[in-house]
Amino acid sequence: MNDYEGQNGKRGRACVVVLGDLGRSPRMQYHALSLARQASLEVDIIAYGGSEPHIAVLSHPSIHIHTMTQWPKIFQGLPRIFRPIMLLLKPIIQFFMLLWFLCLKIPSPDVFIMQNPPSVPTLVAVRWASSLRNSAFIIDWHNFGYTLLSLSLGRNSRFVSVYRWIENHYGKMADGSLCVTKAMQHELAQNWGINATVLYDQPPEFFHPTSLEEKHKLFCRLDKDLRQPLGSGDCVSGGSLGMGNYELNETLFTTQVDTDIFLKPNRAALVVSSTSWTPDEDFSILLEAAVMYDRRVAAVLNEDDSTNEEFLWKEISDGKQYVYPRLLFIITGKGPEKEKYEEKIRRLHLKRVAFRTMWLSAEDYPLLLGSADLGVCLHTSSSGLDLPMKVVDMFGCGLPACAVSYS
Repeated sequence: MNDYEGQNGKRGRACVVVLGDLGRSPRMQYHALSLARQASLEVDIIAYGGSEPHIAVLSHPSIHIHTMTQWPKIFQGLPRIFRPIMLLLKPIIQFFMLLWFLCLKIPSPDVFIMQNPPSVPTLVAVRWASSLRNSAFIIDWHNFGYTLLSLSLGRNSRFVSVYRWIENHYGKMADGSLCVTKAMQHELAQNWGINATVLYDQPPEFFHPTSLEEKHKLFCRLDKDLRQPLGSGDCVSGGSLGMGNYELNETLFTTQVDTDIFLKPNRAALVVSSTSWTPDEDFSILLEAAVMYDRRVAAVLNEDDSTNEEFLWKEISDGKQYVYPRLLFIITGKGPEKEKYEEKIRRLHLKRVAFRTMWLSAEDYPLLLGSADLGVCLHTSSSGLDLPMKVVDMFGCGLPACAVSYS
């Protein structure tokens, strides 16, 4: 039996706390699933809404999701002069909202498990709630919150110093700690006085290589979005929106003849990257690589700038094969810098490279990874100690990954 089973055989209870979009917090979703499936606990999840969690989480009878109200977006557009006020006001409001949910909205749990970062006010609120409800308090260290804050405020900011003190002080009060790498475990032990257990990310069962039939069905569902260029036209859309074949027996990558499905011989190479569009992922690296590929292929084939791209796209659409494939980059995710990079992409005007930005459901994302030819991860850790889970997901799908180097 698990350690949190109550007296008289009563089922134990855990509360998973995420001060963020639950649909974009896969590790915490997997914690909830493991607690419900393997530890046979009732699980309450307290988080913000936004993106849809995986169907396995939504459908599990022992998992109960409690959605908090998001911080109003109207405050994000206020002049910079009000930023210090917002930096104080926002965590205070979040703190009382968290306490309301942690202490009053849910049944008393045996254990709280919280994601860090964000550290403020989550660490304080969960620590108080664990004391008031006589529950254990466990922190899952994904990164250090103060290093993320320093990306926007600078490491010498007083707000960053206060944030680090709170993170350190309340982090030591936890009954247990998990972390994602041995490097983070060492940092917590040596410089924070916190003993953490390394719990490596593992891809769940729905991250697996995608079958040809699954690929065809996925590309049928995504066909309209994949044929929609970010600019006026590209090597995938064919230069005009009216050229797409919307019949369900043919997609950009597959063709179905009777009951047989085939990959198109002249299909584009599919490269997938997921991102939260934040400063710790520099997508200009990917854009520069796309430009280099486009220019080098043109040079090898003795093409110059006068080569008509519409004529080239028409040849490709008619089935002509080239030694060097077209590249289609699908970048999934939501975040603050998405529009900035979309505008940069529109200005590129590449002949053999196309980009699509989209948000996929939790069910379609693993299928896309399993259908791709290459995965790209541009995550650079603000602390230098965490690892991106997206690479683990790619490996689960049998997808080769090209990532920024880690020590």
